[in-house]
Amino acid sequence: MRDAVTKLIDNYDTKGRYLDRDAMDVLQSYFTTGMERVQAAAIINGDAAAIVRQAGSTLFEKVPELIRPGGNAYTTRRYAACLRDMDYYLRYASYAIIAGSMDVLDERVLQGLRETYNSLGVPIAPTVRGIQIMKEMVKDKVAEAGITSTAFIDQPFDHMTQELSEQSV
Repeated sequence: MRDAVTKLIDNYDTKGRYLDRDAMDVLQSYFTTGMERVQAAAIINGDAAAIVRQAGSTLFEKVPELIRPGGNAYTTRRYAACLRDMDYYLRYASYAIIAGSMDVLDERVLQGLRETYNSLGVPIAPTVRGIQIMKEMVKDKVAEAGITSTAFIDQPFDHMTQELSEQSV
């Protein structure tokens, strides 16, 4: 797992190049948003249980067939597994926000996820929807804390949904 700085330096080192203006701009952007990234992660950490619970409720209101008999979140065990997975995505999104890199998501979350869900019969579309609901909730909470630029919040959530959605859903 690499952060944005390590990834950038590794890339330039592999090519045997000095850091150029583009690299400096990337570094400047990363460091400029550093405190906001830390604040956002603190907000997520402090409200994780509530975010997951509320996102789950919202998802099940929008897709009620998931909690009806025969639905993928029907039964207490499956419902709890759904919330557990949502918590997992939120936690790793917070890591990616701090790192400024999606490597942690690729390595620890997305690799093999689709295959696992397919083998268990877990539908991908509601998973994607739940991740997007959490993204909007986090953005609202971060905005309430006074952080106006939230593009870095979008990145990990959008990366997860894009990677899941790009494959034959």
